[in-house]
Amino acid sequence: MKLAKIVAGVLFLVFCVGANGAERKYILTPRPPGTQDLPFSDGVLDGNTLYIAGHIGIDSKTGQPPVSPEDEARLVMDMTKQTVESAGMSMDDVVSIQIFCTDLKLYETFNAVYKTYFHGKFPARAFIGTNKLLRDGRFEVTGVAVKK
Repeated sequence: MKLAKIVAGVLFLVFCVGANGAERKYILTPRPPGTQDLPFSDGVLDGNTLYIAGHIGIDSKTGQPPVSPEDEARLVMDMTKQTVESAGMSMDDVVSIQIFCTDLKLYETFNAVYKTYFHGKFPARAFIGTNKLLRDGRFEVTGVAVKK
């Protein structure tokens, strides 16, 4: 029994300490009703690198995406920004973004909102067409940020 507790403690440390010896921080931001128990973190900070989970723009009051694609793009970017800031970073620390979109005709619509979240240079980025997203979202955003 004592050995099992020691092994469990060592495994816990391995799980919570990143490759560079820094403690990992698991970011959980407020989620819409019915989604609080989903099995993922909104971001994982390992040393100076933040791995941002996929965010979809779901209205916390309705549980659905906003009617307007612009409002949904703003909401998904706000959620991404909230995760980044919860890790003590800014959007200028984001180095890579992937956007999944169910309608590639919304490329310019998304870009009009997206560019307002950055100052100066933009992160590397992919805009990827997909058939369907969870909860009938139009956009899903994931990325990586590195603290300067």
